[in-house]
Amino acid sequence: MQIDFSRFSEPADTEGLVEFLTGEEWPFHAGIPDAEATRKRAVDGLYDNEESRTFWILTDDGRRAGLVRLQDLTDDTPMFDLRVAKAWRGRGLGTAAVSWLTSYLFKEFPEITRIEGSTRQDNRAMRAVFRKCGYVKESHYREAWPSPDGTCHDSIGYAILRRDWVSGTVTVPDWNDEPGV
Repeated sequence: MQIDFSRFSEPADTEGLVEFLTGEEWPFHAGIPDAEATRKRAVDGLYDNEESRTFWILTDDGRRAGLVRLQDLTDDTPMFDLRVAKAWRGRGLGTAAVSWLTSYLFKEFPEITRIEGSTRQDNRAMRAVFRKCGYVKESHYREAWPSPDGTCHDSIGYAILRRDWVSGTVTVPDWNDEPGV
């Protein structure tokens, strides 16, 4: 399947964004966003500004299958949010999107040294995507990700270094650096 990425444009894409984010459950996010709050954030420019860029993931027939939001773009370590619509999950869009956004960020922003992302511990599909795309597990925060039902899940952080992306290698953190252990 071919996919493409189209940059979010406010106000033209605002109602589509609201519909996309509020139209289904996001099991590994903090529930369904509020429509009015999402609309206000879009109108206020929070999906496309100096700090943030948002892109639609489009199928070969132009359908919106997902959304990529790049954040902290003025920092040397941006983060991202990825959402793939339920109907399109399990088809490789997550891997394609993370590969694309990694290349986009490192090419578009030469000062970026690393890219970070995080997911819930039980989001096995996203964790596999991170590993396939050369990201390395760097953090494990216990009970740090609350879900709408009140359950707290562990939060897992991944990152890729520019030098690893350029060389095609993976540098693993030194997990055994505790003194006296």
